[in-house]
Amino acid sequence: MEITETFAHPRTLGRTGIEVSPLGFGCWAIGGEWAAPDGQPLGWGKVDDDESVRAVRRALDLGVTFFDTADVYGTGHSERVLGRALGKHRTDVVVATKWGNLFDERTRIADGQDDSPEYVRRALTASLARLGTDYVDLYQLHLSEGDLDAAAQLRDVCEELVAEGLIRAYAWSTDDPARAALFAQGPHCAAVQHCLNVIQDAPEMLALCEGLGLASINRSPLAMGLLTGKRTAGQTLEAGDIRNAPPAWLPGFTPGTGADPDWLAQVDGLRSILTSNNRTLAQGALAWLWARSPHTIPIPGFRSVAQAEENAAAMQKGPLTPGQLTEINQLLER
Repeated sequence: MEITETFAHPRTLGRTGIEVSPLGFGCWAIGGEWAAPDGQPLGWGKVDDDESVRAVRRALDLGVTFFDTADVYGTGHSERVLGRALGKHRTDVVVATKWGNLFDERTRIADGQDDSPEYVRRALTASLARLGTDYVDLYQLHLSEGDLDAAAQLRDVCEELVAEGLIRAYAWSTDDPARAALFAQGPHCAAVQHCLNVIQDAPEMLALCEGLGLASINRSPLAMGLLTGKRTAGQTLEAGDIRNAPPAWLPGFTPGTGADPDWLAQVDGLRSILTSNNRTLAQGALAWLWARSPHTIPIPGFRSVAQAEENAAAMQKGPLTPGQLTEINQLLER
């Protein structure tokens, strides 16, 4: 494969010693359309599976070795597409997936959650089949506000799965440092996946990762596309795109009117810094994350070869400078 030089040695996935590229790829978007029982779209719109496969393989060529998905993305479809794309290169990469949400692959409807210890193994068995592999590198609880007592049991089940060789490490996808700390009590907990981008900083979570030696896997590193420069006020998206009818937990977008003008104004204020060194806006947003902490591993989404190439090229530019970080903080008054 064609591997380009990146700005640094691979980053370590927390306390595991597993090395990954500084940039991962998030596979939510390639799951295609799916929805909640009330019709609320939960995907990013229609996708071309062949293009998704080409994009994953192009990412491999460009040095990306970390791919993050979830069983519920596209109600199983994202895992199937990723498995098909990786093929014989499965052992060359680190694959992360998630469990906890219930769904129906036939209807493409997600409905309910299951935080029982018994469900973990059933969910993992199904994910392994869809991915076409016999192990998962990082298995993540996908219930952001899950019950703490139940989570302690799930952490112990994950330790059993590590001992059996079915997973190599585990994590919690949550924005709550207390929940992340609970999972981190397990010796094979490697990371926490949480929201982080230049607009939405998470200093408490980053301090936790620093203190406990966890990887900070960055969900929404491009603020759901607002940090790509491709969204404008009043621009609506296709009906099957979650951003066109955003649920309450998705900031930055308003129903029927697209991107929030206040968010776009913040992005415009940062544009000159983020596009330094001939970066695109998206590449600058990724550069901020790498400069923010040595523990960060951003996982931008993608649906095309062009997006894969633009995101991967950010690795050649490297992080922003400390001075640029300070300037951004001053502009955002934080």
